[in-house]
Amino acid sequence: MTDSHSLAPVLERIAAALERMAPPAPAPTDFAAADAFVWSAARRSLQPVHRVNRVPLELLVGIDRIRDLLVDNTERFARGLPANNVLLWGARGMGKSSLIKAAHATVNARGEAMRAPLKLVEIHREDIETLPALLAAMRTTAYRFLVFCDDLSFDAGETSYKSLKAVLEGGLEGRPENVLFYATSNRRHLMPREMIDNERATAINPGEAVEEKVSLSDRFGLWLGVHKCSQDEYLAMVHAYAKHFGLKLRRAKLEAEALEWSTTRGSRSGRTAWQYIQDLAGRQGVAIDL
Repeated sequence: MTDSHSLAPVLERIAAALERMAPPAPAPTDFAAADAFVWSAARRSLQPVHRVNRVPLELLVGIDRIRDLLVDNTERFARGLPANNVLLWGARGMGKSSLIKAAHATVNARGEAMRAPLKLVEIHREDIETLPALLAAMRTTAYRFLVFCDDLSFDAGETSYKSLKAVLEGGLEGRPENVLFYATSNRRHLMPREMIDNERATAINPGEAVEEKVSLSDRFGLWLGVHKCSQDEYLAMVHAYAKHFGLKLRRAKLEAEALEWSTTRGSRSGRTAWQYIQDLAGRQGVAIDL
């Protein structure tokens, strides 16, 4: 029978080898390094973003009421006052994600009312299941965080939405006091209608099955709907961009070109206006720097 003392050195060598093979624990995040971060689910770490791709708040025209509500909610949170998780839903290309990034910058620029700069953290939709790990990295810090997920939606068969539900309100620990969750989506209920209809048709208790799917969006206390813009609103966006970047073109010609540009794409939106302005700036030899 093998003596237990002779096994001890072997077990120690095995343990040491396994320890060397294991990936090192991620270093604590230096939150003072930047005001924006991207969550890397594979590394379980936050990567600083020193230059955020965003549009100034004053250039986001045609969505004034939504803009004011979002900025007010964000500012209250930054001051340590009660605020709601936000779902920005609606038409594509109308500046939903741009509005979140602009609101973050605007509130930080008014920093006299805040204890420390508000941090913006982006998590990708496919990494939602790792949201509890992200929250654990932020829970005990002195900073306040906006966790932002762009184009959030779930397809048939996905179950990661349950993780999000638990984090937003229903879990034992709940959402940390220093974290607020902002999301954008083309769907108000974050699920495709056919997925909800299928649950209604096949479930033993259709009402309960549908309720579970729809209740996810109920975890967002503030719903802000962004709808397709009118022609006048679209042209107002074009004029605002042209003025901001100093692009010179007769008003009638600018509007005619902008309308033709939107017609070729089959839509009028802030994104379409921005794409036209980029084309115009390129033709005029004007560098655009946001």
